[in-house]
Amino acid sequence: MEHPAFTLAALCSIGGIAGYARRKSVPSLIGGVGVGILFGISGYLLKQNKDYGIHTALAASLLLVGASAPRAIRLKKGVPVGLTILGLTAGAYYAKKYSDFYL
Repeated sequence: MEHPAFTLAALCSIGGIAGYARRKSVPSLIGGVGVGILFGISGYLLKQNKDYGIHTALAASLLLVGASAPRAIRLKKGVPVGLTILGLTAGAYYAKKYSDFYL
């Protein structure tokens, strides 16, 4: 269950760094690395069977969707739409895992 979190951590961090490198976008850098750190923390917590791993992954997914969906709706461009889909998919996955373990 921690593998998707580590994968998303890498993808978000690399995406934030790439956004900064291409367009000098500081919000992309801060947002991508910040969400990547949250996914990394959730992966660590899940791997160690510690509390709040799934909760942190859900929060990171929500943050990713919340940050990318308005731009995806307004601009209808590939990167924001992809980020929104990625966040929704991750959120659905961790919501399912949450319901399996806690409900």
